[in-house]
Amino acid sequence: MHGLILAGGEGSRLATAGEGSLPKPLVEVAGRPQIVRLLETLEGLGCTSLTCAVRADFPIVRRVLDGTRLGRPLKVIECRTPSSLHTLVEGLRAVAPGPVFCSMVDTVMRPQDWQAVYSGMERQLAEGADMVLAVTPYVDDESPVYVSTGEGGFVGAVRDEPLHPRRVTGGVYGLSAGARAAAADAVDRGVHKMRRFLAGVVADGGRVGVVEVPRIIDIDRPSDLQTANAWLAAREA
Repeated sequence: MHGLILAGGEGSRLATAGEGSLPKPLVEVAGRPQIVRLLETLEGLGCTSLTCAVRADFPIVRRVLDGTRLGRPLKVIECRTPSSLHTLVEGLRAVAPGPVFCSMVDTVMRPQDWQAVYSGMERQLAEGADMVLAVTPYVDDESPVYVSTGEGGFVGAVRDEPLHPRRVTGGVYGLSAGARAAAADAVDRGVHKMRRFLAGVVADGGRVGVVEVPRIIDIDRPSDLQTANAWLAAREA
C-alpha cells in the first residue's frame, strides 16, 4: 500500500489554546515532530511510497520534510484546501495507482496498534473491501464520528450521534481504487466534510470495513498533546 499523510489543516484550535509557536505537524510527540514520526511509522509498516499533503502557508513544514531522510520515496504536495476531504483528494492525485493507507497528521497510536490497523486494512482491501476505517471505543473529541457495523462486519451507519456499541473513527483510512475515485467524485459534487463522504460511501452500498484498537488520540488541543505524550511515555516505561 502507498502511504499518505494529510497535514493541510491550520491547527487553529491548538494555536488558539496556546500552542501556536509551531504548526500542528511539527508539535513534538514522544520527542519527535509528529509528521516525521508518522512518516517513519508508515515506512516501518511497509508502505511502498510516502506522500504528504501539507498546508502551503507553513513553509517550515516543507523545510523539515525536505531535510528528512527516509528509505522510501517521499513526495510533498503543498495545498490550500478548505477541508480534510479536499486535502485527501489533492493528496490522492499525487499517489500512484493502488491501495492507500492514509492518516491524518494528528493521529497518535501505540506501535502495535499501528501494525494491527495496517495489517487489517491490507487484508480487508485485498479481500474486496472498498474502504477500511480505524475505529476505537475511546472517545475524547469535540466532534466525533460514530460508526456501527452490521452483517459481514461492514459499516452500516456513520452518524454524528452515539451508536451502540460506541465506536468512533480515528483518522486512519484504507482506500481501494474505487474509494479513491469516490472521494474525487464527492468533492466534485460539493461534499465538504470527510464524515459526509464516509456516510455517502456507506449509503451507496460500499463495503466499508473496520479495524478496532483500544485507543486513538487526535491532537487538537494542548490537553490532547499532553495526554498523548504521557500515554506513550508510560507504555515505553
